[in-house]
Amino acid sequence: MPSAIEKRQTYRKLHDSGCFVLPNPWDIGSARYLQSLGFKALASTSAGYAFTLGWPDNAVGLEGMLLHLRDLCAATDLPVNADFENGYAHEPDGVAQNVTLCIATGVAGLSIEDSTGDKDKPLYELDHAVARIRAARAAIDRRGGDTILTGRAECFLVGKPDLDETIKRLKAYADAGADCLYSPGIRTPEQIAAVVKAVAPKPFNFLMTNYALKTPEIAALGVRRISTGGTLARVAYGAMLKSARQILADGNFGSFADAVPHPEINGFFREDMKKR
Repeated sequence: MPSAIEKRQTYRKLHDSGCFVLPNPWDIGSARYLQSLGFKALASTSAGYAFTLGWPDNAVGLEGMLLHLRDLCAATDLPVNADFENGYAHEPDGVAQNVTLCIATGVAGLSIEDSTGDKDKPLYELDHAVARIRAARAAIDRRGGDTILTGRAECFLVGKPDLDETIKRLKAYADAGADCLYSPGIRTPEQIAAVVKAVAPKPFNFLMTNYALKTPEIAALGVRRISTGGTLARVAYGAMLKSARQILADGNFGSFADAVPHPEINGFFREDMKKR
């Protein structure tokens, strides 16, 4: 298996040109299966992992998330980007301390949000948000500087869909040392193009929320990275719930025909285990 340093080198090169899809596995099995399909890198999903524990998004604490990230990084040859929420701290010093712990799990990159978790004041003031990104940048630099830092503007996700404010924040995060920029919740080609232009030459991550768009179209807009967030986990839950509801409603087990055949998935994990 490649070392953490080698994974980080690979991950950084992916951001130099082109466009790649960064799917978000929610456990070790999904991570290893996604690797086998040919993806070039993976990202964690705070929501998807929380669902496996029977918890809502943002309910997994720092220690639990660090253990999860360590497991993911150890399970795959691919670089792993950490959905590190808001750094599990409000003050810059706390963010720096936790980023240092996150790097130690072996991640190739991590993202820091500017959301507070407070419904009455959902976003940090810009100066404070910038200080948090600077603190994360400094923590990364103290550990060699090779971990990709993604700055996230959460405006659209917290009920403040202001494109100008989003761009203002992303540019400030880029100036503060973010390697990649991310504004989950934007959807239209016009919004995407505007953000890509604003943060250039730094790469932009698009969260797939507009299912009418395909990878070539998104790449043509200048997006460097496409992530799926918790959606793959919700697709899995959607299939399970649809099947279970049909069984409960009328005894219909027809949805079982869409299941991955047992010999296929069991065989994959049997062979995969031999390689570890």
